[in-house]
Amino acid sequence: MQVRSEFSYCPWSKVVPYVRLWNMVSFGTSTCGQCDERLFCNCSSRNYRRVPTVTVTKVVTLDLSFNDITTVAEDDLREYTWLQTLDLRSNRIKSIHEWAFHLLQSLDLSYNQLAALTPAWFSKLLSLQHLNLLGNCYRTLGPGGTLSLFRYVTCKAGSQNAPKSQSSMYVMPCPTSHLLTQLEYLDLSGNLLTDLTLTESLCHGDGTLRNLRVLNVSDNALKSLSLISKLVTRLDKLVHLDISQNGYTSMPPTCSWPQTLTHLNVSGAKLRRVSPCLPLTLEILDLGHNDLTAFHSVALPALRELHLSGNKLMHLPPGWLFPSLEVLLIQSNTLNMFGPVDLQLYRRLRALQAGQNRFVCSCEFVYFMVWRWGGAVEGSVELTDRWDNYLCDSPLPLQGQRVDRVRLSPFQCHRILLVSALCGCTLAAGTLFVILLWKLHAVWYLRMMWAWLKAKRKAGNQRRRDAAGNAEPLCYDAFVSYSEQDAEWVEEFLVPELENSQPPLSLCLHKRDFLPGHWIIDNIINAMERSRRTLFVLSEHFVHSEWCRYGFILSCLTTIREYFSGSTIIH
Repeated sequence: MQVRSEFSYCPWSKVVPYVRLWNMVSFGTSTCGQCDERLFCNCSSRNYRRVPTVTVTKVVTLDLSFNDITTVAEDDLREYTWLQTLDLRSNRIKSIHEWAFHLLQSLDLSYNQLAALTPAWFSKLLSLQHLNLLGNCYRTLGPGGTLSLFRYVTCKAGSQNAPKSQSSMYVMPCPTSHLLTQLEYLDLSGNLLTDLTLTESLCHGDGTLRNLRVLNVSDNALKSLSLISKLVTRLDKLVHLDISQNGYTSMPPTCSWPQTLTHLNVSGAKLRRVSPCLPLTLEILDLGHNDLTAFHSVALPALRELHLSGNKLMHLPPGWLFPSLEVLLIQSNTLNMFGPVDLQLYRRLRALQAGQNRFVCSCEFVYFMVWRWGGAVEGSVELTDRWDNYLCDSPLPLQGQRVDRVRLSPFQCHRILLVSALCGCTLAAGTLFVILLWKLHAVWYLRMMWAWLKAKRKAGNQRRRDAAGNAEPLCYDAFVSYSEQDAEWVEEFLVPELENSQPPLSLCLHKRDFLPGHWIIDNIINAMERSRRTLFVLSEHFVHSEWCRYGFILSCLTTIREYFSGSTIIH
């Protein structure tokens, strides 16, 4: 049963039941016939001053709200034995007969003028599940017998229009808690509870509310998680604890919790980190809208659902910490990207919400998202939020685009591979080109061409000097070009014959007259230019000598250019 009420020290805001109703009307009372096939009769806002007579005797739900009813008599509801839900809110009820209600499951008496509660009203309501007493002017809930039946109790602000400080509860005294022996649901959310007053309401953690299964103290002024854990640790049947929207800034290293606790809501606080304080028995944990920057080193083996939206996380929590996790909500964080390696650690994950993050649309991330969830492959993990929530934050040209619509070029995604392939192809082509040049003696021809160009340039310079009258004198009668293999014959026979002749000839020999440190081609060109003739000693060795061939070809080119013969061949 859920109860709502309002009084000076506990505005019992809502205790919500499902009720059965009898609607009897004395002689002359108005009649209400607005009933449908579901046996629901809507008699709301008709200005009735007494409970009207309903035309359907098997009515199940009767709405008499927003009328001017001032009293409920003993016989008003007796005929309606099928009645389960009765709504009498926002009337002017001041008195109710002790035996007016029978077998109801839901009864709403909120916003009337009840000055006191009578236990006899509820004595026959053994099936009562929802009772709302909000907005009345009573001061107490009556003796213990009144409360001992209640199983679901909600204490909230009495009026939505009143300031919170004037309409919210500061404390529910421990004696009142002792009277709630059958209580299973207690909602104290949206009040002004502090650590001190909650300690009083829960009787210093002595386990008074031994049947309590659900406790909601969200949206209060609580600050100590350690104290909360101590106050509830002896509630052996507690399953669901909501302590969200409070002022927690830190989580102690260790805490003591009931072994039955499976659902914990600590969202909307100011937590910056998590610790092993969290109970290992949790199956559902809500840490959304805190200031968490990381979630690590806290293993929760039984956790099935984790809410982390609205934090500052940059990475998915390590999946190995949650071997049973099935649902992960991590929206509105600072998540950059995630990939298959991250999700593989979540062995049982089936639903993921990760939108509204600052995604870096790298090739790997875009390919993974499109391949994994864009229809290319059917996977076990489902994105349960919309693609519109997955937008690129960087790089700048892609900012604001949906991840599944991004198209990246192969060069952007495979730059290293393409550069490596290009370098490999260039190297292979270069190697092939060098081999080809070597096979075709291209290097030799290039060097020969270079030597000829230099010789031509020098010849041009020589002609200009001749025209100016500054020609250098010829130093030798002949430059002898021969192979080193023929040096013995040249030095012992040819040179003495020519240098000792009448008149003697001045010969230029490479062993004797070449300038050391100069390139051989330059020496050959200089020797030819400073000699009247070039004397070649042809032999098999000469043909196989590279430098001899250079000299011979240069001499031929010079001869052709100058239209005269300046070469002599000795075979």
